[in-house]
Amino acid sequence: MALLRSRRRHALLAAPVGLALTASLGFLPGVASAAPQGAHTAKAPVRTDGPLLSYVVNADSAKGTLARVKKAVADAGGTVVVAYPQIGVVVAHSKNPDFAKTLRAVPGVQSAGATRTAPITPAATTDYGKPERLKASQANALAAARTAKPGQEPLEGLQWDLGAIGADQAAKVNPGSRKVTVGVIDTGVDDTHPDLAPNFSKAQSASCVTGKADTTAGAWRPFNPDEDYHGTHVAGEIAAARNGIGVAGVAPGVKVSAIKVSTAKGSFFYAESVVCAFVFAADHGIAVTNNSYYVDPWMFNCAADPDQKAIADAVGRASKYAQGKGVVNVASAGNSNFDLAAKEISDGSSPNDTTPGPRKVDPKTCLDVPAQLPGVVTVAATGVKSQKSFYSNYGLGQIDVAAPGGDSMQVPDLPAKDGRILSTMPGGDYAYLQGTSMAGPHVAGVAALLKSTHPKSSPQEIQWLLKAQAKNPGCPTTAYDPDGKGTWKAACAGTQHVNGFYGYGIVDALAAVRD
Repeated sequence: MALLRSRRRHALLAAPVGLALTASLGFLPGVASAAPQGAHTAKAPVRTDGPLLSYVVNADSAKGTLARVKKAVADAGGTVVVAYPQIGVVVAHSKNPDFAKTLRAVPGVQSAGATRTAPITPAATTDYGKPERLKASQANALAAARTAKPGQEPLEGLQWDLGAIGADQAAKVNPGSRKVTVGVIDTGVDDTHPDLAPNFSKAQSASCVTGKADTTAGAWRPFNPDEDYHGTHVAGEIAAARNGIGVAGVAPGVKVSAIKVSTAKGSFFYAESVVCAFVFAADHGIAVTNNSYYVDPWMFNCAADPDQKAIADAVGRASKYAQGKGVVNVASAGNSNFDLAAKEISDGSSPNDTTPGPRKVDPKTCLDVPAQLPGVVTVAATGVKSQKSFYSNYGLGQIDVAAPGGDSMQVPDLPAKDGRILSTMPGGDYAYLQGTSMAGPHVAGVAALLKSTHPKSSPQEIQWLLKAQAKNPGCPTTAYDPDGKGTWKAACAGTQHVNGFYGYGIVDALAAVRD
């Protein structure tokens, strides 16, 4: 079973059958030496012999700082792609290898760094393996073989995950409000899918791939539907309509939108795109965002590294801004079976856009972004037996809640007989995938139901309700070793009510619409 690079790429794909670091770096303004009157000081030529990289520059809110930063960008041989005065972040491109160092010395700049290690190229993911797709003819055959119960969607009998959190019963009470939109920050969404079209919000969708929102019609769709299926799968888990077609979502009455952030080549999720996505969501009335990825190219962004610090700072500012505008941000915890509360983690995958190398990181100062940012709901994955999924990251104090993400080692009874998660795919298809990428959307759907039930509640209140209503299986009474070979061994710390495997517990969709 392959572990992929990000929460989306980091989703386990079925083999043939998937602190805001706001602490600033302090810089003293440079003291200019006085030159004799009439003397001319020649500026050193700006270097342009480096690769074209993208940068984020994070500035303070003092009057005039943003204008100063923009001028400094130009003076350092860069171009401003977009500036977000709401959060003091400027996205810039430059071939000057000293660009970030130069900008860090500008008065008012708190951090600045490259968002990637590979040059910018015109933007198909390179996921390992393929999901198990259900073509239309296969889906019809399956539906005929497994006659749906009254009130069920044709393929709902294969969706063990809905019953696991009471979403099937919740739909009978309150399927969710049309006034609530969940923004899928991902690889794009095929809004023409018959299970997604009824609930899709074009007015709240965009492409943020360049770091600047593009709302052109269809810009939010996947670059390559055969490869960039992840966002469409996620969208279906959240809000596939109960319309007599295919599957059902956790919150089938709410709206869903697409904010595409992945590049066309390699499908990387860079900081400038994610910053754009959070700001767009905040400014377009989106109630919940789903984030099933980590920000490339670093699995963990360490405060001691100026580039990584700048990435975490910029994304942290954007997610905090969104939360301040009423958005509940949900993120999946990752698929490496890491203990995020450990003293040290071995990361051998970073930077993933050039040549990764082994490094040891302290998760207290090196954050998985956006999952470990303050205010973000961090989600672990479970299987059909309500046990931790073998791949899911965990950690006492690091996981907020858990939800079905699928587990091929936990197999349900007939008719499902597949422990992964069935959902929508581009082109009208359906497929099984597994990963914390699939757990996050279940929580986003429950958060949308809570927002529908309590429309005036703040993000903090929605998070509190998610935790208060969750049901915790507690730590296993025997050693956790799902394959019996030690491959996925993990130790659960905590209590029956709060622990490292499930946080406060597995979310409850039915409670969300009743309380």
